[in-house]
Amino acid sequence: MNTTFDTVRAEALFASALQASQEPTPLQVRAAVTTTLRRYGVNGCAARVAGEFGEYPETAARRMSWALEMVREAYEQLAAREFAFAG
Repeated sequence: MNTTFDTVRAEALFASALQASQEPTPLQVRAAVTTTLRRYGVNGCAARVAGEFGEYPETAARRMSWALEMVREAYEQLAAREFAFAG
């Protein structure tokens, strides 16, 4: 199940220059999300995603699946690490 945060982060990762072929680390994913959100904002990222789905639906669907998976992994690891420190 995706949260609103997951969705926004995935849209930002989708809109970033980071590619699946680069096999990014969780740190690189989080950095790309932050940088892209600062550059385009939430609405700008959503607009880029919409544009790609309109022009290239097949590749956009694959990229969004990848983005969602990467965001879940990158932020679950971060949350787990922070939870361990809090305990």
